[in-house]
Amino acid sequence: MKIHTVMSSDVVVLEQHQSIRNAAELMRSRDIGSIPVSASEKLVGMVTDRDIVLRAVAEGLSQETPLSQVMSQGVKYCYAEDEVDDVARNMAELGVRRLPVIDADKKLVGIVSLSNIAQAGDRRATENLLEGTAQPH
Repeated sequence: MKIHTVMSSDVVVLEQHQSIRNAAELMRSRDIGSIPVSASEKLVGMVTDRDIVLRAVAEGLSQETPLSQVMSQGVKYCYAEDEVDDVARNMAELGVRRLPVIDADKKLVGIVSLSNIAQAGDRRATENLLEGTAQPH
């Protein structure tokens, strides 16, 4: 089964110059925990609720701090045509619970999460992913 059949395609993206407040408000309204960050339509990072708490709030940064200061860089991703089992194994090795999904033109087309893979019904992929993300990295 291809990852594009299980991913969430309703993805929101913020620009790296936008504030952590923008990200937090969007996370709250969409009930999500991470947002891809772009610069001129190029994926340059991911910001998570954890990033905001640990890199901004705990450090006393302003709500207007740009995402570029708190986001995780070096974004890992998968392709829409990748197999679910391969993506799950890769996510487990990386110790991540979400990955951006890009198409052949490297355009962001979705996000795949642990829950997407679990809902796909691939028991082996889910077990591998759960085991990998449960390990400290």
